[in-house]
Amino acid sequence: MKKIFLLVAIVATAFVQNSFAQDKGTKAQTDQLLTLYFNIKDALVSGNASVAATKSAEFVKTANELDANTPSEESRDALINTAGDISKTTDIKKQREYFSGFSDQMFAFAKTTKLSTEPIYKAYCPMKKASWLSKEAAIKNPYYGSAMLTCGKVVETLK
Repeated sequence: MKKIFLLVAIVATAFVQNSFAQDKGTKAQTDQLLTLYFNIKDALVSGNASVAATKSAEFVKTANELDANTPSEESRDALINTAGDISKTTDIKKQREYFSGFSDQMFAFAKTTKLSTEPIYKAYCPMKKASWLSKEAAIKNPYYGSAMLTCGKVVETLK
């Protein structure tokens, strides 16, 4: 009887450790998605269309490697399509247009999945009528770059 109990305990431990390992892998990928999102935003703030395109392509690759349920398939496909649109052009105006929808999709994802232990700030630009996510409360507007760098305000904080 003791041997059976010991065997069951060992098997259960193996399954739990495997589950935690998968959770850590998924968490690392979602952390990477948020980092890549911030890289895209920062490239748009600085007006660097080439970096925005490159980081968007990396985002697509990372999102394609996610577990099918993280985020939901529909949400993941929307993120991949919009990031893909950004990656396919080096026209900064087009990238900024796509970034608006991308930011909305990323915010919806961030609300359903814990992406960071640090706060994530949702900022809003009244001139563009569009939002973006930031890791800091200071406003650096990706829609206008240096032309209107501080246009906007933080409207929500995810903790």
